[in-house]
Amino acid sequence: MSQSSPINHAWLLASRPDGEPVKENFRLVEQPLPQIKEGEILLRTHYLSLDPYMRGRMDDSKSYAPPAELDQPMVGGTVSQVAESRHPDFKAGDWVLAASGWQSYAVSNGEGITPLGHLPHPSWALGILGMPGFTAWMGLMDIGQPQAGETLVVAAATGPVGATVGQLGKLKGCHVVGVAGGEEKCRYAIEKLGFSACIDHHRDDFAEQLAAACPDGIDIYFENVGGKVFDAVLPLLNTAARVPVCGLVSGYSSRELPPGPDRTPQLMGTILKRRLRVQGFIIFQDYGDRYPEFLEAMTPLVEQEKVLYREHVIEGLENAPQAFFDMLKGKNFGKTVVKVA
Repeated sequence: MSQSSPINHAWLLASRPDGEPVKENFRLVEQPLPQIKEGEILLRTHYLSLDPYMRGRMDDSKSYAPPAELDQPMVGGTVSQVAESRHPDFKAGDWVLAASGWQSYAVSNGEGITPLGHLPHPSWALGILGMPGFTAWMGLMDIGQPQAGETLVVAAATGPVGATVGQLGKLKGCHVVGVAGGEEKCRYAIEKLGFSACIDHHRDDFAEQLAAACPDGIDIYFENVGGKVFDAVLPLLNTAARVPVCGLVSGYSSRELPPGPDRTPQLMGTILKRRLRVQGFIIFQDYGDRYPEFLEAMTPLVEQEKVLYREHVIEGLENAPQAFFDMLKGKNFGKTVVKVA
């Protein structure tokens, strides 16, 4: 679609999923572009971020953010370029970080728009220098508080958050053990990212392998998956271990509690006896004012390749729903972004 095209393509949220989301929950539409008014800008989407939190926003339930609205473009962070401006602070051609959602164009009054300047990799503002990188930095540094010689375990170890957590832990002198799905991802975590070990959670003896990789127990577990990974981690947590919790992707589509006995007493007893610090956090709600601090610290690490970053790029807005489903199932390898323009 050319920049002069009068048509906006958008994926609307057509219905709320019952369990795992399906393509029928979305509807692709063509809409005429509105004329911008004084004080507004027209944004053209270049990159759309796909993230696990979007699954929660599809539900109409109480959460830290309002649900995505039906018959409106699905929510999502974007790297966009100003196509037209009647706003004094923006001019055509400016690169910005926005929340335009799953559509090729959006109109904004400038609120919540972050100028990006000229970046070598604009899409990285959605990943290592954006929300996932920020989540990794604050969760590990502020809640995890890593010390040299400690054991750090991170799930989804090759995803944008987990890969960053593990590399930062190595820089802090930790023994870093990753958990990932499949041998290829585990090799990448060890050979490219420098993890001490990485365990494939698909293996039948996963719990035993994790215990063998953590002979001194676990001091920090960065939680973003939940489920059987946490079940294997819990017995290995040391006294005064820290557990930053930024997500539980394994349960986002669940509609009922998992089968089996009630393990809440065991969990709470372990938290008490081992004096665990288990803390959930929502990155921009809890740490939004520290984003400049994060950028100042992370940017040189990325530029000097002390922290490596991998993207999983999907071409075309029409492929966004399938890319979203694949990401929720761990079929991506790196940060999932859709190249729209």
